[in-house]
Amino acid sequence: MVLSAGVVVIRREGESCRFLLLRVFNYWDFPKGEVEPGEDPLVAARREVREETGIAELEFPWGEIFVETEPYGSSRRRKVARYYLAETAVREVELPVNPELGRPEHDEYRWASYEEARRLLGERVGKVLRWAAERSGCR
Repeated sequence: MVLSAGVVVIRREGESCRFLLLRVFNYWDFPKGEVEPGEDPLVAARREVREETGIAELEFPWGEIFVETEPYGSSRRRKVARYYLAETAVREVELPVNPELGRPEHDEYRWASYEEARRLLGERVGKVLRWAAERSGCR
């Protein structure tokens, strides 16, 4: 089983919250990627956010809580994605070129309201959004 780790990144705007979503093709998700052998999952999650968005300033006011998805993927390569919950004050997101791909990993980013994120995310990641909203009070 392959473990991926990521972060539900929240940016507060007064009384409202925005969730950072990344799109590749028609699929929206939170920043995440595979945990390297011997790497701590939280370290991997922070690394993936930095590599995929340029955001290094993350705060974890809820501690190191996380939620994991049900296993998914092909029968030959099953995956579980673990998501942590963090806040940032950063507004500007970069979609840097991935050296292995020669292009950015993602086509678009969006700071989405809860309702917009709920509409964009599939069921598997939608469960993660609901978990994050309950923990953070962001609806």
